[in-house]
Amino acid sequence: MKNILDELNVHDVDPTETAEWLESLDAVIDHHGMDRAHFLMLKLLRHAHIEGVRLPALVQTPYRNTIHHLEEPSYPGDPDLELKIRQYCRWNAVAMVMRGNQRFPGIGGHLSTYASAATLYEVGFHHFFQGKEAGGGDQIFIQGHASPGIYARAFLEGRLEESHLDHFRREVVPGQGLSSYPHPWLMPDFWQFPTVSMGLSPIAAIYQARFNRYLQHRGFKDTSQQRVWAFLGDGECDEPETLGALHLASRERLGNLTFVVNCNLQRLDGPVRGNSKIIQELEAVFHGAGWRVLKVVWASEWDELLDADVDGTLLRALGAYVDGAFQKLSVLPGDKVRETFFGQDPKLLEMVAHLDDESIRSLRRGGHDFRKVYAAYERACDGSDQPTVILAKTVKGWTLGEGAEGRNIAHNTKKLGKQALESFRERLSLDIPDEELDYPPYVKLDPKSPEAEYLHERRRTLGGYVPQRKFAEKPLPVPDRSFFERFYAGSGKSEVSTTGAFARLLATLLEHKEVGKRVVPIIPDEARTFGLNALFSRYGIYSSVGQLYDPVDSDTLMMYRESKDGQVLEEGICEAGSMASFTAAATSYATHEEPLIPFYIFYSMFGMQRTGDQVWAVGDMRGRGFLIGATAGRTTLNGEGLQHEDGHSLVLASTVPNLRVYDASFAYEIALIIQDGMRRMYADNEDIFYYLTVENEPYLMAPMPEGCEEGVLAGLYRFNESELEAPTHRAQLFGSGAILNEVLKAQAILAEKYNIAADVWSATSYVELRREALAVERWNRLHPEAEPRVPYVTQVVGDAPGPIIAASDYMKCVPDMVSRWLGDFTPLGTNGYGRSDTREALRRHFEVDPEHIVVTTLWRLAELGELDRSVVQQAISDFGLDPEAIEPSTL
Repeated sequence: MKNILDELNVHDVDPTETAEWLESLDAVIDHHGMDRAHFLMLKLLRHAHIEGVRLPALVQTPYRNTIHHLEEPSYPGDPDLELKIRQYCRWNAVAMVMRGNQRFPGIGGHLSTYASAATLYEVGFHHFFQGKEAGGGDQIFIQGHASPGIYARAFLEGRLEESHLDHFRREVVPGQGLSSYPHPWLMPDFWQFPTVSMGLSPIAAIYQARFNRYLQHRGFKDTSQQRVWAFLGDGECDEPETLGALHLASRERLGNLTFVVNCNLQRLDGPVRGNSKIIQELEAVFHGAGWRVLKVVWASEWDELLDADVDGTLLRALGAYVDGAFQKLSVLPGDKVRETFFGQDPKLLEMVAHLDDESIRSLRRGGHDFRKVYAAYERACDGSDQPTVILAKTVKGWTLGEGAEGRNIAHNTKKLGKQALESFRERLSLDIPDEELDYPPYVKLDPKSPEAEYLHERRRTLGGYVPQRKFAEKPLPVPDRSFFERFYAGSGKSEVSTTGAFARLLATLLEHKEVGKRVVPIIPDEARTFGLNALFSRYGIYSSVGQLYDPVDSDTLMMYRESKDGQVLEEGICEAGSMASFTAAATSYATHEEPLIPFYIFYSMFGMQRTGDQVWAVGDMRGRGFLIGATAGRTTLNGEGLQHEDGHSLVLASTVPNLRVYDASFAYEIALIIQDGMRRMYADNEDIFYYLTVENEPYLMAPMPEGCEEGVLAGLYRFNESELEAPTHRAQLFGSGAILNEVLKAQAILAEKYNIAADVWSATSYVELRREALAVERWNRLHPEAEPRVPYVTQVVGDAPGPIIAASDYMKCVPDMVSRWLGDFTPLGTNGYGRSDTREALRRHFEVDPEHIVVTTLWRLAELGELDRSVVQQAISDFGLDPEAIEPSTL
């Protein structure tokens, strides 16, 4: 990437005048300080801009520390004690991983990420990261591969036992071991945020910081003292989600947010930017997005050299040296560093002539200097309204020795050889006998030692230990079923889509006097599509600055109203950002002890498919709330085509263990599911969340049949029974979503044309039916001598006569989830890519229209010997079905 210094490498037509300008600026700095110099430069640049002077792109600064060493604050801690604690953490992190791999080869673990970032974390733990007792506590997104170092520190604090460390990555026994990475589901008292899925924690941190402001502006909690810290790797910044929402943080003026990018110049396989400079690249990106950038590039050993660099020779050399070359320098001895880097220019050699080779080898990177890191952290917390990124240059595998330090193999290093371990011990100045190195012991602290007392005193001062997931449950008075009574009666003569029915239910819920204010509607710029735009004027769209303009529709009832205390999160065209907001709201009960009820409403196709990794993370975080897959179904959203029509989100949702999954057909089903979900999540405090599909096809909403409540929630109930008095044959028809109407039409055709009595069942959740059946099956397998239990789906269908035909607007594998617990079962579904056409044409194409349901029923009766095959053939002809049509999934 082009450096700003490159623009200075042009012919100077008047060196004397140039020197006078520079001397003037130096005089201002010397006599009036940096702030005055900054002010004058801004005035000068503004004036130059007005006069039309071509200005350089000021998004990149020279390759040096942002904070000059003369501006650094005095360090408030005890450097000697902190060094010892840092050394103990480094050792214990390595010992934990090595012991695990010695006993269980291949169990894995990572040494190098924490080795490079130890100083970045420890300065924070000692002086910045606030616990719950200090203004609510900070939220800290810890780089996933650094987990061994975090466990090592918790061990020194006495929060973990040696047995925990010896069970690192062995956690089948609950509470016994330690997760490979930060996982709240597996360690619910320790980790707050799952962060190892690359790119997800940065965007989550941005929206968490914004959500903290939302909580405050809506009067739930004073979050003004809370800060969000996100630690990430420079290689992680290649993930689109990492940098994709930077503009939101600057636009919202999230001064409560700090990114710390561990720039060790290496990703998993090799250099992040071997042929350029990742720190300079990231500086340009963050500066361009409106962030404050603090570079921590060089340690204190470089200060003298940089001060002596009056003509910029050293700075130009540092700026021109690419990262791949810097990586090579990190593994060279001092004499080779002198020869390779400083030997480029006689002036450089002269600058370091007074340094011996060991001193040159010891010229550290800034991320390993606690004073430089402290200065950056303090600047980040100075009350600015800008989000801050700290770009800290480190060496991957720092202190681990020749086998890992700075090497391309550093990320995959799991153990050190005996000699390397001895070297590591010496470098950390630890008193550990040689004979104990074969199975390295943990360093423990005497509770009365100066190190232990300092460690605990610092955390007491900062409000408690971190990371820690500690909260008191706060059950909500959720509405009972009677509150939703209007949705049980049906829609009369009015046709309504289930999306429309949900919109009305949400509006009703927002009016609830006790929990209405805790509902958080989250919409990615599709409110008008979903019929939710009425929420804008009544409840307001959240904006940290309110509304600074008169909206174009201000004279309408449904005006676009932004408000500082607005309730609706309208996230624009950004599913990932919307999902990040849902994550923050869904976990607010734990992070803030303020339970909120998020409803994230999205195009179903763009939910589970596009942001499935984030959905999985919400499950890991024990999030609570409702994901609403609107305009769902492969044939229901008929005009939108292949990339909009969803026939598989239920399959994807079924993979998340604590996600309850439903496909509703009628308003009363939606009401029952949401009411019961609120009860389970917000009254009974279950760590579950919900995915509910709703469609945009309008039809008559049926009234609730008597006694169906249990079946709606369990996943299946008989919607109606055939009224034929003397049928010749019987069958069972399952339907869900909008396709239940096609099943009802098929029921009528079978009765009128073939005298076949078909009962119709509403299958609200094949996923929940399957989960319950598998649980029953497991119990039976493990209790062979006990009376076998019977799955719910088998009980409820019982001995209902005839074949079962299950039609769905989703893939055939969705209804097929329960087939082996029932009798003769044939699934019909929408396998293949969607396409645009009328609903009738699409359902004929995917073979889920009434005629195909009828023919399939006749065919199964013929296969069972109850009907002549000629009847099936005649039906195919009568309905105009093409027996030679290509299988839809292949088109």
